[in-house]
Order: sequence, then C-alpha cells, then structure tokens
Amino acid sequence: MTSFNYRETINNIPHKPGVYQYWDAKNNLIYIGKAKDLKNRINSYFVNDLNLNTKTRVLVKKIHKITFTIVDTEIDAWLLENSLIKKHQPRYNVMLKDDKTYPWIVIKNEPFPRIFWTRKIIKDGSKYYGPYASVSMMHAILGVIKELFPLRTCNLRLSEENILKGKFKVCLEYQIGNCMGPCENLQSEEDYMANIEQIHNILEGKIAVVLNRLKQDLEVSVENLRFEDAQRIKQKLELLSNYQSKSTVVNTSLSNLDVFSIASEQELAFVNFLKVMNGTIIQTQTMEIKKRLDESDEELLALAIPELRNRFESDSREIIVPFKLEIENTEDLKFTIPKQGDKKKLLELSQKNVMYFKKEKLEQYEKLNPESRTNRILEKMQKDLRMNQLPQYIECFDNSNFQGKYPVSAIVVFKDARPSKKDYRHFNVKTVEGPDDFKTMEEAVYRRYKRLLAEEQPLPQLVVIDGGKGQLSSAMKSLKKLGIEKEVTIIGIAKRLEEIYYPGDQFPLYLDKKSETLRIIQQLRDEAHRFGITFHRNQRSRKTFQTELTLIPGIGKMSAEKLLQTFKSVKRIRESSEDDLLKVLNRGQVEKLLHFFNEQKSQQQ
Repeated sequence: MTSFNYRETINNIPHKPGVYQYWDAKNNLIYIGKAKDLKNRINSYFVNDLNLNTKTRVLVKKIHKITFTIVDTEIDAWLLENSLIKKHQPRYNVMLKDDKTYPWIVIKNEPFPRIFWTRKIIKDGSKYYGPYASVSMMHAILGVIKELFPLRTCNLRLSEENILKGKFKVCLEYQIGNCMGPCENLQSEEDYMANIEQIHNILEGKIAVVLNRLKQDLEVSVENLRFEDAQRIKQKLELLSNYQSKSTVVNTSLSNLDVFSIASEQELAFVNFLKVMNGTIIQTQTMEIKKRLDESDEELLALAIPELRNRFESDSREIIVPFKLEIENTEDLKFTIPKQGDKKKLLELSQKNVMYFKKEKLEQYEKLNPESRTNRILEKMQKDLRMNQLPQYIECFDNSNFQGKYPVSAIVVFKDARPSKKDYRHFNVKTVEGPDDFKTMEEAVYRRYKRLLAEEQPLPQLVVIDGGKGQLSSAMKSLKKLGIEKEVTIIGIAKRLEEIYYPGDQFPLYLDKKSETLRIIQQLRDEAHRFGITFHRNQRSRKTFQTELTLIPGIGKMSAEKLLQTFKSVKRIRESSEDDLLKVLNRGQVEKLLHFFNEQKSQQQ
C-alpha cells in the first residue's frame, strides 16, 4: 500500500468540501483533487485498493504526505482545484492543452480606441474578446466591424490637448473613407465612442441591439430627408444581417449559456465548449486532455469546465452538460441536463463537434503511429466483447455446400485486426452425410484445433462462428471435446440483425452498427464467406468434371484426377494434342479419350 500511516492522517481530515494534495517521499506534489467530503474521498483511496485501476495503485504507493484546504462550497473546491493544477501541474493530474497561441480581439483603453487582434494580453484596462479558436472567424468579425464603422488604425496619441494644438494631419485612410479624421477634430470623441459601444455589443453577441439602433437611425435619416445617410445605414444593416445569418443562431430567448460535452478514448479525452449569447453561438473551442489515472468522463469534464470558463472569461450562470456532475447547483451556478427542446439541440451540436474533433485528431495521430490504431481497435474489441485478453489473433469459420453435396469449411485468420491470408485454411468435410451445417461446423472446429494442439501452435484469443445459436453450440462441443473451451472466447454472428451470441447465453449482444468492433467481425465473416465460396466452387467444378471424365471407358478416378491436375479443365484436355495426353495416360487410354471427344463433336454437329 504506502509507507506512511494514513490512519493517523485520516483522523485529522474533516467531513467538509475542499481540495486535497498528495506528496511523495521527496516532498514533490504529485496529485491534486477536489471533494464534496474530504474525509470520505481520501479514505476511498486506501480502504479497498482492489477497486482502483493500476495507475491509481501506483499513485497510492507513492503517497507520503497528505495536505488539504477546506472551502465553503463545492463550487469553491472545483475552482480552487483547477487553479492549483494549472499552477503546479502535478505528475498524476491530467494535462490540459495550453491556450497561449489563441488570438484575441482587443479594444484599447485609450482616447479614440483602436481595435485589432493580438496574442498577448496586457493588463492596462483594455477590453479583450476571445480567445478565438478559429482565426478565420476572428478575421471575419474584424472585417465586418471595419466595414460597419470607420475607425482609426494609427497609433498616434490622440489626447484632447494634442488635437487642439493641431499636431496631426489626416492620412490616406481618411482620404479613402476608412477613418473620419479624429486626429484633426473632424470627428468628435462622443460620436467615435458611440461606434465603439456598438462594436462592444457585436463582440458580445448582442447583434439584435445593434440592428435595432441602426433601424432607428435609418428612420430618423429618412424623416429628415438625409437620403445619403439613410443609404449608408441601409448598407450597414444589410451587412450586419448577412453576418448574423452566417452565425449559428438558436432560440433568441436563450441568453448567456455555456454548453459542454466530452468524448474520450483510452489515453485521451476531448471537451467541447460553446458560448451562447442572445441566441447566437459566439465562441467555440475543443480542448484536448491527456489522461494520467484513467479518469472518468465525469472527472475530466468537471476539471475542464472551470478551465474553459476562465479562459473565455465566461460569467454564465447556467451550464448545459450531458450528465450529472458531482457539483450541486447553487445560487450563482446551475447545471442543466436537457432532455428535449433548444437546449438539447445545443448539447447535440456540441457533441457533434467534439466527436468530429476526436475523429480528426485520432486519424492524424494514427497516421504517424499506425500501431496505436491497432492497439485502440483491439482494446475496443476486448471491452465490447467482454474478453479478458486482447484479440490479437482471431479465426472465423464458415461452411458451404450445394444441395447437400461437396460440403467444405473455410477458416480465415486476422492478426492485429488485419487479414493474415497466408494462414487461411479450408477443409473438405469427411464425416458428414447430407446438408447438415451443424455437424459440418463441429467437424471443422474439431479438426482445426486438434491439429493446432498436436503441432503445439498457439490458439486464437477469439473464434468467430458464422451463424447463430445452432452453429455456435456445435462449435462449442468440439472445444469441449478438446478441453480448450475456457482458453478461447467464442462467439457467433447471426446475419439477419447482426446479433452476437455467446455459448449458453439466451439473449444476444447488439453492438453499435457504426462500431469498429462490429465492422471487424463483419469483415471476418464476409472474408470467410468469400474464401469458402471460392474454394467450394473450385471443388464442385473439379468433382463435376472428374465425374464427366470417369464416364469414358478406360478412364478411372485416378486418371481423371491426373488429367485435371495437369490441364486444369475438360476444355483444355479436349484441345490438347495426342503427344501431350500421352505424358499423362497410356496409349490405349488416349485413344479411348480421343474417340469419346470425337463422338461428342459429331453429335453436336
């Protein structure tokens, strides 16, 4: 377990919300966690280590000291945990991807404020909007603002004193209409700041407020017969309406919401964040998290939410999440798990985004690390099929016959989730009379694994039987005869509904139709069917031709087999010269064979 006496420590820990820290023998901080009840949470690490995963057991063995901080509420614990993890970055806490490279839009704190984008935040009273995960989206917003409002782009110090002294001259930006010339007092600060106020509204998602203001200005201009001003305002309205139509608009009654969803894999997790203001999604970001202790989705999401809210400076009081978190609603914060309606649609949109992001990231990673894709698929199959080992070696059986004749069985082999064609095998069934698929399967499985055992070859971790309960039961009989029924996992797949059956289980397992596990099983089944049908057709054709040849007087089964092995078909035998035929048959047999073919030819004429 651990070398320090945790019982003495646990006695001093209260039943209160807070944050706990684990330290190793060298006094390094190795883990930070939050708890609704500190005593119960910390105690859970030590009282029953059988419930812990391997990584957590390693962590517990390294604990030599526990410290904690009591707070008033769960929300406080949640926020404190996040800030401490960011500050100390303990070894066993998840890693959150940094946000230093994301750009912001800044409205500078200065006379006649400039507006531009930056990657560096300076605490000088300026207002920052962002960060923007999409640089193209940020530039689109800046482009709209530039077309709507003529603003200065120079870095002159436009104090009232400097302007009145006439220190500045208008530049080309004024001449082409991009600036109203505040440097020469051609635009008042009051008028300039009115534009800045509307820009604040746009960046905060309050586009409807700006639209209403422009409509009022349009009416005033028309009433006062200022038609040139009215035309300019009308163009602004059209531009802003067009920009709004390209934004993701939801129910306008939904204001100031945060939406979160998560998708996770074995080592990684991805959290998507949507910021909704006045019915419009104004920000979106997906965070990548590297797991350290096989954390649950609930734990990861609870960690990512305060990080993203802090990053985007969100003050939303309602947070939409896909499942219940160990954080209770308070007066300042409410967690909602929507079941229907617009909030449910928002959550579904967030989930689509996070799944797409996960797919893209995994594909990129797996192109650089092909073995990681194999491991991921095998681990997924192990989990989906409830196996106790990775299915690195899989075999699949399929039977074929024609009206009960020429029964054959085919075996295909997958290694590391890919076909291993050199290991494919097929059987001519020897002990089954008539169309008995169950007996055929029993013979094929028995012969296959009897031989592997005799040759001391490794057994597959997974055996797939093409068929339902009957075929699976027959295959299981053979495994029991050989005494290996507990050494391999065996399943059957029924075609009609793609049901997965287990021996002795009355009810089938239904896998997600889009799951990689089902896709691999279907690929095995289809490959076994293709391989089996090809072999069966060859055998049926061969035996049909062999039967035809044995009708010729003087040509027995052995002679017919030799002819087919040499010439491959009856057509080629018919077209062969006497000298070629003499290499296989004696002269008497060749004469009878040629006489038979000549008679056939004359009858057809």
